[in-house]
Amino acid sequence: MKIVLAIDGSDFSKLAVKELAKLPLQNESEVCIINVYEHPAISTPSLITSTSSINSYYKEFLSNAEKIGKKIVSEAGKVLKEKNSSLRITTNVVSGLPKKEILEKAESFDADLIVVGSQGQGAFSRLLLGSVSQYLATHAKCSVMIVKDKDAK
Repeated sequence: MKIVLAIDGSDFSKLAVKELAKLPLQNESEVCIINVYEHPAISTPSLITSTSSINSYYKEFLSNAEKIGKKIVSEAGKVLKEKNSSLRITTNVVSGLPKKEILEKAESFDADLIVVGSQGQGAFSRLLLGSVSQYLATHAKCSVMIVKDKDAK
């Protein structure tokens, strides 16, 4: 089985990691853990200028987003490996629109399943672009598991 686990470090994505770890997956199942961060320019294109202070901020943002993303996917990989050492895990940190990048990864990976939390960190983006989990559920060619916190009120 080939699974794309899309996480952003939110409590909902941490729950998705835990729920995936509980599943009785076949030996040698493959899990691609992806973290997608949005460039500030994606949501506010008018911010891109050639001034050095903005350019410096932009480069620092990208560097920090990449570091945080790598930490998020690494920690998730460790959780999954603790529960099932036979899993083949790859990680991917990319920039772009989350729903687009996750869908493209699932298609290129030939995923059987996409696992996501029911909500993520991008409330502003969700307002503008719609829910990532909702988009995946309606556009993915494979099954989508949307993990919810059953104790949330």
